[in-house]
Amino acid sequence: MTRADDAILEFLLNEGNRPLVANPTTVEANIDYKISHVRRRLRALQDGGLVEYYDEDRGLYRISERGRKYLAGELDADDLEPPES
Repeated sequence: MTRADDAILEFLLNEGNRPLVANPTTVEANIDYKISHVRRRLRALQDGGLVEYYDEDRGLYRISERGRKYLAGELDADDLEPPES
């Protein structure tokens, strides 16, 4: 897991509010990483089951239950298969 992964998951979780559904461009506009990196990390997070498509045709992602558990400390980063990309 990288700092970008945590930033993406925290953005999608939108703590204290309703979880967000967003495309890579929206994620990039709200965290401090370039769009190419955000796209790579979203694919890796999806491969690891931490995010999922909300609408694949429109490229919209949302945090998964596994992603919520990771942010809540219920899953250790060492227990996750390292998402690479």
